[in-house]
Amino acid sequence: MKKQQLFHEQLQQSERLKMIAHLTAAVAHEIRNPVTVVRGFLQLYREDSAFDDSVKKKFNLMIDELNTVEQITSQFLTLSKPNRDQQPEKVDVNDALQSVTGLVRSYAMLSDNQINIEAEENCFIFINPIEFKQLMMNLIKNALEASDMGKPVTVIAKRNHHYIEIKIMDEGSGMSEDEVKSLGTPFYSLKSNGTGLGLMICFNIVEKYDGEINYESLKGVGTTVTVRFLATYGK
Repeated sequence: MKKQQLFHEQLQQSERLKMIAHLTAAVAHEIRNPVTVVRGFLQLYREDSAFDDSVKKKFNLMIDELNTVEQITSQFLTLSKPNRDQQPEKVDVNDALQSVTGLVRSYAMLSDNQINIEAEENCFIFINPIEFKQLMMNLIKNALEASDMGKPVTVIAKRNHHYIEIKIMDEGSGMSEDEVKSLGTPFYSLKSNGTGLGLMICFNIVEKYDGEINYESLKGVGTTVTVRFLATYGK
């Protein structure tokens, strides 16, 4: 019964992502076109000597906000239209994790958090390396943001039979069962300024390569996210 329930939940998640992909493709294009036009005019006005500096500062503020809209729209397009140029290849999980943690370690230091990597050698998967790093960066960054000050985030990668399992564990406040079930749904985020798109992209990447992503969380204890992909043998 538990296996059937899990399969049913995964099927629902898959259908939900497909539905989101169709909707976001249309919405993203409709948003991007007028935003590009408005930003273009604002940039022209910003260079116009007829406006004083105080007005130009307001133009800059509006352009910055439109840039934010552009970034969110790009995330929508990432969900709705996979990049065909991003070809999968054999990826060394340990090397990729070391690269990602090197990028986010300075971010972790802002909250006095440490990132501990425990990765077995010879863990290879077949995936696009850019998408895999994007996946890991999102999940590790989420774990850092959920962690209490000074608490570590631990990343463990190992072979489990024919699969490579990657666990990202934090010691934050944790989530309720209902909050865990809502992860990956449109615009659901536990962050005050979050859109939920980053995690939706994570789910999309995992599904694209026939992987699995699961969350285990306890209030007051922390959260563990497990990502599993089929192992690829040899270099």
